[in-house]
Amino acid sequence: MERRSVVAVPARLRSSRLPNKVLADIGGRPMIQRVLERCRAAVGPEAVVLCTDSRQLQGLAEDWGFPVLMTAEHCSSGSERIASVVEPLMALAWGGREPDPLRTAVINVQGDQPFLDPAVVTAMTETFARLDPVPAVVTPVYRLKPDTIHNPNVVKTLLAHDGRALYFSRSAIPHVRDVDPSEWHGHATYWGHVGMYGFRGDVLAGWDQLPASPLEDLERLEQLRLIEAGHMIATFEVNGTSLSVDTAEQLEQARAMARSID
Repeated sequence: MERRSVVAVPARLRSSRLPNKVLADIGGRPMIQRVLERCRAAVGPEAVVLCTDSRQLQGLAEDWGFPVLMTAEHCSSGSERIASVVEPLMALAWGGREPDPLRTAVINVQGDQPFLDPAVVTAMTETFARLDPVPAVVTPVYRLKPDTIHNPNVVKTLLAHDGRALYFSRSAIPHVRDVDPSEWHGHATYWGHVGMYGFRGDVLAGWDQLPASPLEDLERLEQLRLIEAGHMIATFEVNGTSLSVDTAEQLEQARAMARSID
């Protein structure tokens, strides 16, 4: 059964924490250019598409050779942004043929991960191609080191035996009863979540119809909206997560990394 995939990179200039960060220079190239080029190096996706409300970003991406889909200015998340253009995204995946949403994966890669490993995107497409039935959502996870288990800035996930994500939290899960928290890592495997999602086409097309999620509001994690709505989230293991640039300090870290590897 043929399946198709497309990478969608949502991006905006109005970042509240670090304005214009996707255009920040990292080793002589704007951050968003690095993200797009790394996605293009992946094996499997039919296209890498910038989804943005910025005409400036549109012009740059097209100069670099990437297709662009324009979105509304006010989108509450990257997922909402790509969901608003899911039909043309699926059309690009199928190259002019009639798209099949049940056999289309739309891979959401945030525009602030300048050192994303293309192999992770490749693994995402392979996971969609391998699993039967096609999962609603696929996302990468990695084993946490003991010193990150209790860091609320690191998103954790709890997995079932078959790799399904049971829950996501900023707290350490599972809670190990009657054991000092500093020793929890010796009693359970703790998983971190990489902020990348592959959506089956029909799931992304129904984004606006997902019911409100109290858990999402509490944890500030949009993937909980999917779980509360009953969607199964499949996972696959990767070696670790890549740097996401949200602060000036992380931007300097990214520039230092570029000097060491470019």
